[in-house]
Amino acid sequence: MKVGDFMSTRVVTVHPDSPIMDAAQLMLKHHFSGLPVVDDTGRVVGIVTEHDLVRRTGQSGSQQPYWLQLMIDRTVVARDSVHFDEAKVKEVMTSDPVVVMEDTPIEDVCGVMHQRGIKRLPVVQNGRLVGIVSRADLVRALATVVHQLTQANERLAAAGPLLVELQRQSMLKRARSLI
Repeated sequence: MKVGDFMSTRVVTVHPDSPIMDAAQLMLKHHFSGLPVVDDTGRVVGIVTEHDLVRRTGQSGSQQPYWLQLMIDRTVVARDSVHFDEAKVKEVMTSDPVVVMEDTPIEDVCGVMHQRGIKRLPVVQNGRLVGIVSRADLVRALATVVHQLTQANERLAAAGPLLVELQRQSMLKRARSLI
């Protein structure tokens, strides 16, 4: 099984120069936890995730996560809200993301996602985005395989008695020919 068999081809993307608020709104609207970042030519230049949007630590030197500071400190919200509106995706995205091709085997994708703790991988052809494969797509692939195996086992179970009867008839035929 290959990535191209299970990837999603309708991909919501964001540009590196888009405001991070636009990326956040797209993620919320489409119920995604991350988006591929593509340039004007459709080349994948990064990935922006929910984690990227909340991972900053406070600028005041606090060791608390930035999102926690925003929730408990109104002065931080007042001070940083203008910067948050002006900040660009390229400032928070993960550059040079891992990508896969349409002909990449599903088991390789599973291994990469597991080893790196990645939830989605852009699928590219000649460097340009053609789809995305997510953990949900891998679950769909697993369900397909389980269904196919179940059907094969059912066919085999149904064929078993037929094969036994064919063998019995063949043996009877041989026995008759010996008499």
